[in-house]
Amino acid sequence: MAATNRLGCYSDPADHYCHRVRLVLAEKGVSVDIVDVEAGQCPVALAEVNPYASVPTLVDRDLALYEPGVILEYLEERYPHPPLLPVYPVARANTRLLAHRIQRDWCSLADRILDQRVAEAQRAQARKELRESLIGVSPIFAEKPYFMSDEISLVDCCLLPILWRLPRLGIELPRAAKPLLDYMERNFAREAFQASLSAVERNMR
Repeated sequence: MAATNRLGCYSDPADHYCHRVRLVLAEKGVSVDIVDVEAGQCPVALAEVNPYASVPTLVDRDLALYEPGVILEYLEERYPHPPLLPVYPVARANTRLLAHRIQRDWCSLADRILDQRVAEAQRAQARKELRESLIGVSPIFAEKPYFMSDEISLVDCCLLPILWRLPRLGIELPRAAKPLLDYMERNFAREAFQASLSAVERNMR
């Protein structure tokens, strides 16, 4: 990545962790150079700034960050407007806890489904668990325009990339999950969400 005052982001165009970073960047309107890195590939420039050669990796001049959660927190502090975390400490802590639960309860299942090294029986079980869990929590999405919030937050930025991938995960939600389906339709149409999509992701639906 050439030296520049612009942010740079090494990103796998198919990876949901990279997608969440691109979504936060888009929500905040940050100008960024996205460098697509296909799975299993590692540009020399990436290896030079990240000892793990992993994505997403965010480069801001002499700073390189390569853990999704750390990247999101940095972007929130570096570009505070519009905010994606509440102002008050208790609300901020609750938002972080929700993001942690999404990671533990849903992202981990999605990762198992997408991992071709995992036995098909285990992937099928993870698919069943994720589908049932999403259906079970669907009524919550009827209460507010975003996930348990009146404003979009980092929680939505972690969740929406998973929901966008439901067809790829082999999951179809029933009409009974209408509040969740409405939430998806409403937020997938957001300008920032559309701007965050890679060409690979656009072909997932």
